[in-house]
Amino acid sequence: MPLAARMRPRTLDEFVGQTHILGPGRLLRRAIEADRIQSLILYGPPGTGKTSLAEIIARHTRSHFERLSGVETGVAEVRRVLAAAAHRLERTGRPTVLFLDEIHRLNRAQQDVLLPEVESGVIRLIGATTENPFFFVNAPLVSRSQIFELQPLTEEELLVLMRRALADAERGLGHMRVEVSEEALRHLARVADGDARKALNALEIAALTTPPGPDGIIRVDLTAAEQSIQKKAVVYDAAGDAHYDTISAFIKSLRGSDPDAALYWLAKMIHAGEDPRFIARRLVICAAEDVGLADPMALVLAVAAQQAAERVGWPEARIPLAEATVYIATAYKSNSAYKAIEAALADVRQNRTQPVPRHLRDTHYRGAERLGHGVGYQYPHDHPGHFVPQDYLGVDKVFYEPGDQGAEKRIQERLRYWRSLREGGGPPASTPPRNNAE
Repeated sequence: MPLAARMRPRTLDEFVGQTHILGPGRLLRRAIEADRIQSLILYGPPGTGKTSLAEIIARHTRSHFERLSGVETGVAEVRRVLAAAAHRLERTGRPTVLFLDEIHRLNRAQQDVLLPEVESGVIRLIGATTENPFFFVNAPLVSRSQIFELQPLTEEELLVLMRRALADAERGLGHMRVEVSEEALRHLARVADGDARKALNALEIAALTTPPGPDGIIRVDLTAAEQSIQKKAVVYDAAGDAHYDTISAFIKSLRGSDPDAALYWLAKMIHAGEDPRFIARRLVICAAEDVGLADPMALVLAVAAQQAAERVGWPEARIPLAEATVYIATAYKSNSAYKAIEAALADVRQNRTQPVPRHLRDTHYRGAERLGHGVGYQYPHDHPGHFVPQDYLGVDKVFYEPGDQGAEKRIQERLRYWRSLREGGGPPASTPPRNNAE
């Protein structure tokens, strides 16, 4: 068996990590120790202890324990286990705990088979999944189960596991004369990215492939460690949690004007092979929604980056995407245009629809003038400053309130000037700039 399988914790005291749910006094730990486990779903990235935790529960419980895999199991196998559980409960009074690894691999119909027995208490279900159960597990099962999210292990926790494996002569590498440098251990802990299985198996590969020295001692240095684990694979499912969480962090970093954080999340998506067109679309949206008219060039640059990414693809697409990322993150911010269209849409949905004023209606057909269309319309270019006060809506409504950041500050000044003319208050003392770039 691989080292990671041999070193699975046998008790809660041996379990490393997940103190937020297994620390002293925590709900899940109390339930396991008291054998009061109800149906639950363990959700988290690979190598965080989902299967190990299920096996610890199996040792603690006085219930019959069954294990199935969502990869291999069909409806017939599930029905067989459920029927046996019902018979066992009726004949002996002994309940059954069913551990279903990778429960998200079961389709909806297969998951539905479990529901009656979970609801009636014939079985207590422990599901393990790397996918968000709220997306991939039937809602009725989720509502009848407690959800526990497992977190990636920290580097210090991975170091504890690897040092324990090096010292354990029964299950680990303690029977071998192995010395691993501190920098090698820390490299494995860092590149394993919170995955205990990856760290332990890389440690074993390094130990087994490094020849012993003249004194018989296997010395694993940084070079051997690097060769044993190589490039880390970022946990990233393009249809799941990591996809949405990462793009959310990316957009919020752009909105929050932190170019370094935004570049990190961009790099994570690039490393994981995210579709460059998806990233580019979100940059365009962010440029329009969060930068807006405070810096209109942000949208221009975002659209240019989108077109460039579409045409060149990976890996070169990283360059225009990075350029747009830095520009948007460091630009002045304003969501006034976004708020304005939302306010206008809400008005259209909720209030009486405004008819088009007659002087603004189309005049390009025979008979329009007889209907009074266009009568009284004043052509702005025929007036000083290319502006003339006139009614364009028929009612007094204000949707757009410009901010005071960047170029929008000049828009604010101009708009204030024009609105004062429309309201009949006369022009202010000085005429504001006519151009955003002035």
